Amino acid sequence: MDRVYFDNSATTRVDDRVLDAMRPYFLEKYGNASSLHSFGHEAYDAMEAAREQVAKAVNAAPRDIIFTSGGTESDNLALQGAAFANASKGKHIITSSVEHHAVLHTCQFLEAQGFKVTYLPVDSEGFVSEEDLKNALTPETTLVSIMMANNEIGTIQRIKDLAEIAKDKGALFMTDAVQALTKIPVDVERLNVDLLTMSAHKFHGPKGVGALYVRKGVKLRPIIYGGGHERGLRSSTENIPGIVGMGKAAELGIAEMDESVERMERIRDHLIDGTLSAVPRSYLNGPRGDGRLCNNANFRFDYIEGEGMVLLLDMQGIAASTGSACSTKSLEPSHVLRSLGLRHEQCHGSLRLSLSKFNTMEEADRFLEAIPPIIERLRKMSPLGEGVSYDVPAVQ
Repeated sequence: MDRVYFDNSATTRVDDRVLDAMRPYFLEKYGNASSLHSFGHEAYDAMEAAREQVAKAVNAAPRDIIFTSGGTESDNLALQGAAFANASKGKHIITSSVEHHAVLHTCQFLEAQGFKVTYLPVDSEGFVSEEDLKNALTPETTLVSIMMANNEIGTIQRIKDLAEIAKDKGALFMTDAVQALTKIPVDVERLNVDLLTMSAHKFHGPKGVGALYVRKGVKLRPIIYGGGHERGLRSSTENIPGIVGMGKAAELGIAEMDESVERMERIRDHLIDGTLSAVPRSYLNGPRGDGRLCNNANFRFDYIEGEGMVLLLDMQGIAASTGSACSTKSLEPSHVLRSLGLRHEQCHGSLRLSLSKFNTMEEADRFLEAIPPIIERLRKMSPLGEGVSYDVPAVQ
């Protein structure tokens, strides 16, 4: 049975062309980029070429790109680095309640170090209010961090407007663009952001490599010390094959973005319309249309446990998710769905489908054929019943 992979927000398949670009740096050109001999020069030149590719993808200067081990490290370096480097100006940070755990848990760490963090609420579709941000800013605010696109429900924030509000008050603005790059235009100059994080494996590059954009003049304190690599901000021998792969994946992703996005949008909308019409008491989490990532469909189903759906779909060769891959082993309901004002029972009945450029309409039809009987079977087994109230409370 051919398998269907609808969990691309967790990770993506490496593009064959990316693997081909990486291969020589494992087997032939395997030098350390800090070495003085020709092997070292080859590695260094490859790294700098990849830095240019990643910089071009977000309209940045190459010197402003710092390579890391992935999105989590990039978020940590941006948040901790900016917080500690600017603590003399103030110790107040603002973020949102729907951020990835790489941001939320880092903010909790900073709170333990004496920083104050404000967690902005979101509306029922996951959007941060500009008015809430204005009201939260104080003279002590040094950093605002709002993700560009949500990894669970696909909500695309109005980053340009939010950044303008923060910058008008003298605060730095950071955005986690891990899910956004190659799916929506990402231009650090147009958006006027100071810090932006990326991860290669979300756009058909390898795992274990990411990048942080740091606007010229922004002060950061390192979180890893050693040989002073990456302008002294990220010590460690550079992962040259991974960096080369990230550069190639970014280049391909931007060059092919228009075609890929249009394809994913058609499949996404087919999945949404087909599921909502075929399954009673099914709902879409997050917005419709332009405010949603092209590859994201997140549903909730009354009287269902999401884990059961995922397991039964997997038995039919279809990979899906109940939410973020970083929290699927937790029994706690999604913090993102809870922030929308949903009850615990509703959160547990969620299912995330996330697409890539490799998915097809035939795969979508296969899901649409499989999901109604799975829902019917699980509802017959469910201890939850028709008498359970699923009224959504007002978002606090």
